[in-house]
Amino acid sequence: MIARAPYLFLLLILIPDIYLDRHYWRHRHSPVKRLICWMPTILMTAYTIMLAYEKNFIPDNPTFLYIYLLLLGLIVIPKFVFFLCSACGLAFCRLFHKRKNYGNMIGLLAAPVIWYILIYGSFVGFSKLEVNRQVFSSPSLPLAFDGYKIVLFSDAHVGSYTGSRQWILQRAIDSINAQKPDMIAFTGDLQNMQPSELYQQMDILSRLKAKDGVYSVLGNHDYAEYVGCDDAMKVANCRETVSLERQMGWTLLLNEHRSVSRGKEHIIIAGMENDGDGKRFPQKGDIKKTLGKSKDDFIIMLEHDPSAWQRKIIPDGRSQLTLSGHTHNMQLALFGWSPISLRGNEVNGWYTKGTQSIFVTAGLGGLIPFRFGATGEIVVLTLHRQ
Repeated sequence: MIARAPYLFLLLILIPDIYLDRHYWRHRHSPVKRLICWMPTILMTAYTIMLAYEKNFIPDNPTFLYIYLLLLGLIVIPKFVFFLCSACGLAFCRLFHKRKNYGNMIGLLAAPVIWYILIYGSFVGFSKLEVNRQVFSSPSLPLAFDGYKIVLFSDAHVGSYTGSRQWILQRAIDSINAQKPDMIAFTGDLQNMQPSELYQQMDILSRLKAKDGVYSVLGNHDYAEYVGCDDAMKVANCRETVSLERQMGWTLLLNEHRSVSRGKEHIIIAGMENDGDGKRFPQKGDIKKTLGKSKDDFIIMLEHDPSAWQRKIIPDGRSQLTLSGHTHNMQLALFGWSPISLRGNEVNGWYTKGTQSIFVTAGLGGLIPFRFGATGEIVVLTLHRQ
């Protein structure tokens, strides 16, 4: 993770102290005190360099990364925000010939806000669960499926629910079963890095029950491509993840579909493999293979990456409803607004184009155990014939 952009992290760490040293420390402190002021930055720089040489996306023991990110939030981010506020205030003073830099005050006031968001999101927000109830109506839905209940969940990242956090996953599974769904849909990212994370969670995940079963697809993390090993091992890891999902009794759809019947009527549940940008995220979706010769059916498409909706699903034109995850709603929202919405595409909630709709869930967990505002959720989706 750090290895992908080490220079960005180093700049984030170093720039505020360079600014503070130039404008404050060297004029007010002795060399010894200046060195003491620099010590957190020196240690964080060393920590960053160490993580930059990690071959995997995150260390095998993720605690090293969690501690690093916690320190980043407690020390580095507040100093960087103070630097931005102070620098802007200083520019304002010079431009308008003012003496008092109010940017310093704003920067100091921002620090406790950042600390609150970090501490709450890490130790309280991540353990919260929301049951998000939604309705989807369509004239194409067969009458026999009016009132059909689907529980959608995504981005479980069960490797983050180890030890004292395992109860959070257990509660989510119990909450899903408590809805008495007709179908359970999981839209990918069951693991963080590799299938070994699933071993201690198999018993919990196997307890999911629905009348028509559990249907799932793979997310970008489920292909084990973020582990520093050769391609053969990555393929073997992915096959093991597939095998473990099927051992749990889930119907894993790999560019394929199934028919679900009620009397003489049916709907199609389809699952396209992760179809990301092909650079950072695997692009393995095949819409024609997924839907085959399906025509004039009511189709529910499961696809982990919502960017595939405009890229492949809409042009195909056959899927009335797509269910996705992947974005986590950035795991951060302030007063209902998440910075990820600036991307301008499908990131959270409902989107409709013509007769096709997509719902993007904020997901359940996360690679990093943190959520503030963008609470982990299960989605209870009821279908109605319009």
